[in-house]
Amino acid sequence: MNIRRRITLAAIIFLTIALDQGTKLIARRTLMNEFPRHYASALTLLYTENPGAFLSLGSNLPVNVRHLVFDGLVSIGLLVAAFALFTGRMGLGGDAVAIAFIIGGGAGNLIDRFRFGGLVTDFIYLAAGPLHTGVFNIADMAITGGVIAIAILWAVSAMRKRR
Repeated sequence: MNIRRRITLAAIIFLTIALDQGTKLIARRTLMNEFPRHYASALTLLYTENPGAFLSLGSNLPVNVRHLVFDGLVSIGLLVAAFALFTGRMGLGGDAVAIAFIIGGGAGNLIDRFRFGGLVTDFIYLAAGPLHTGVFNIADMAITGGVIAIAILWAVSAMRKRR
């Protein structure tokens, strides 16, 4: 992998972390102890602290198990992914970019966990008719977008191989 590609992937990771942490800082300063703010009937901004993973998955686990999984295993997973990404052990296509977004999002949420006693700041809620999300943040968007991109890229690759 050439240096330009590594710099681009590192920039994606660090910009994702910066955007995530910046928006969480703004949310903590402007939304904490405030009523939810509704915009355009679909977007609501509200401050929450999430002890679980995306959409509060695992929030009911015992504290020591949450720390093991969300702090320990996630840290190891992010380090392995970063090692694979920057040592050229994965392809140079879109999957590398998707992994960079996943690493950036995972690191953004991990920073919160270490700073705030295992809690992640969430502040975005979407509702359109009968469709509703849980409360999430920019890191969650990066992780989800990366996972969806990888799934699409792998599906397209599998379909091409079948031809």
